[in-house]
Amino acid sequence: MNQSFLDALRDRVLIGDGAMGTQLYARGVFLNRAFEDLNLTEADLVVGVHQAYLRAGAEIIETNTFGANRLKLASFGLAEKVHAINLAGARIAKHAARDAAWVAGSIGPLGVRVEPWGKTGLDEAEAIFAEQAAGLAEGGVDLFILETFRDVNEIGAAIRAIRSVSQAAIVAMLTTAEDGNTLDGTPVEQFGPQLVEFGADVLGVNCSVGPAAMLDTVERLARAVPGALLAAMPNAGKPRDVDGRNLYLCSPDYMASYARRFVGAGVRLIGGCCGTTPDHVKQIALAVHALAPVPAAGAVADVAPDAPPAVTPVPVEARSPLANALRRGRFVTGIELTPPAGFGHNMTAQAREARIHGLDVVLVSDGSGSRARMSALASAVTVEQGAGVETILQYCCRDHSLHAMQADLLGAHALGLRNLLLVTGRPLRRTEYPDATAVFDVDSIGLTNVAARFNRGEDVGGQAIGQPTAFHIGVAANPTAVMPDRELSRYRYKVEAGAEFVVMGPIYDVDALRQFLTETTAQRVPVLAIVRAFDSARQAEQLANEEPGVNVPESLVLRMAEADRAGRAADEALAIARELVVAIRPLVAGIIVAGVGGKVSHALDILGALAAPVEAGSGGRPTDVAAPPVGVR
Repeated sequence: MNQSFLDALRDRVLIGDGAMGTQLYARGVFLNRAFEDLNLTEADLVVGVHQAYLRAGAEIIETNTFGANRLKLASFGLAEKVHAINLAGARIAKHAARDAAWVAGSIGPLGVRVEPWGKTGLDEAEAIFAEQAAGLAEGGVDLFILETFRDVNEIGAAIRAIRSVSQAAIVAMLTTAEDGNTLDGTPVEQFGPQLVEFGADVLGVNCSVGPAAMLDTVERLARAVPGALLAAMPNAGKPRDVDGRNLYLCSPDYMASYARRFVGAGVRLIGGCCGTTPDHVKQIALAVHALAPVPAAGAVADVAPDAPPAVTPVPVEARSPLANALRRGRFVTGIELTPPAGFGHNMTAQAREARIHGLDVVLVSDGSGSRARMSALASAVTVEQGAGVETILQYCCRDHSLHAMQADLLGAHALGLRNLLLVTGRPLRRTEYPDATAVFDVDSIGLTNVAARFNRGEDVGGQAIGQPTAFHIGVAANPTAVMPDRELSRYRYKVEAGAEFVVMGPIYDVDALRQFLTETTAQRVPVLAIVRAFDSARQAEQLANEEPGVNVPESLVLRMAEADRAGRAADEALAIARELVVAIRPLVAGIIVAGVGGKVSHALDILGALAAPVEAGSGGRPTDVAAPPVGVR
């Protein structure tokens, strides 16, 4: 092309192509393979799609590289072919275009959450995007199109990555819901100026919705960033399941009618996304070319986004009695309760018994798993309202989308819950529902960021939620993790994200706890340790040998085995737990106990060891304990 892409876009409206995946699927490529690998194995098939769109009137064609990043290709065993696939994709498109159209290097999201919502750092994301962009740049693309991003942070990383390898124009498009917000909740009025700040040359939206909803979003984008070059690439309507296939039912004429409206709203680049075919593109091109010449686009005006309303976060010590106690340095005690199967249970009576005996808090564990149980959230509300005792709600990321997590946490706050223990959870291992699947949208680091944002009066999209929440945010850490360096790193990230206390345990190895605390002194927040009595000698043996990340010293396994042979395993389990709470007491800010079978009487008996007289020089053990200090190997 004699004219540069951006110069042409300022002069007139340009027509993009449609859906690559839709066309490849229609040509018999199954969904269980990487479409991008066709660049190496069936190039003629890809060329055929490009040529169909060019014949339909497309002036810009996108490379078949939407998912050609290292992370997505790895699921197909193609991680080491990133450069080759992107290079081939660019060359195939250039060959098809033959200087009659511009070639855009297509880059989509990584398919994983990046910080602050996920464990992938922005620097890691930039490196992955740069690797893909380098292959496309070497192949000679005229511009880059970033499409179907839901996270503003991630698209910012992609823009920076491209700029590190190329100065070609960048079209940056986020995908939005029908309300004009990204799928993570960022409004168009916020992400539009952000894209300009990141350095995008063209701003736009694509995918997820049809033309009507997208027109509303584009009109808002035009008002948010006056003078910007805009792009719109809607789906051909909402997909409808017909005999197991997703069909997009917007007609070419309907798409063409909205193309004219997009032009009227200031859009300079119009194409299509999922379900869009060469027939749609042909009608879009005819409709746009029939319009009167469009005035040249002006420069982007500097628009300062509206400042969010000022909020005053609730001080940590005022968020809950537990937060106040930990801030003042008062040692706290509690019990751990897990919702049993069904909904009729005695948790309220157990919690009331704990309160009567002076315990401070009840940790309501997430009991989700192989059986139908009352949720931890509902159980915690029931305990607080029925027993009048403060709870710590263990909330698990597993099986919740990011939207569901936000809804649950806001609902929990409205119902009076304040103390959170946010955990990632792990895939189900034992289940009575073998077809059940697990959802992991974000991990505990990401969810800690969510709760911290709520405490600042905003959601994950940066929108004000009104009055800020007053969550006391806790996280979990494992002093005996299988990968200790990774556990230490994740602990530090959690504290940086906003964690205000940490729960560790169950603790059987006191030396390991002491070492972990030493290594995290610089990031110290109050620590609550869980002590969980063995149910049996067999369980002690199983934990020591089969449970990843749990260290049970051999001395404890031998003691339980010997006691079992003598018929006193239950008594020995309580004795070991009593020794543990005494040994742990000087190291932590509080102890939470689970008795054998969850019995409150056992938990009270174990915690009673803290009141026993301690003999000088005994290493913190009650004088009636003759066994060597626990956890010493």
